[in-house]
Amino acid sequence: MHMAIDQYGVAIYGLVHPRKDLLLRVGGGRVSKMYWDRLDGTTRHVGYVIGNRWFTIYTVEPWEGKERP
Repeated sequence: MHMAIDQYGVAIYGLVHPRKDLLLRVGGGRVSKMYWDRLDGTTRHVGYVIGNRWFTIYTVEPWEGKERP
């Protein structure tokens, strides 16, 4: 499961297929991959630009808390 947050802080939850689901929820428009430069000089694909909105994609995992001894 994934979530996306745009440049304004608006979150979209429940994305199974991030690109496809974002297009359905946000509406059409030109889609481009969004990259971030890392400190070691490499780049990473971190999201999508759809129309005039920039979405960063995050993986959502269930939080189970600490295991007790």
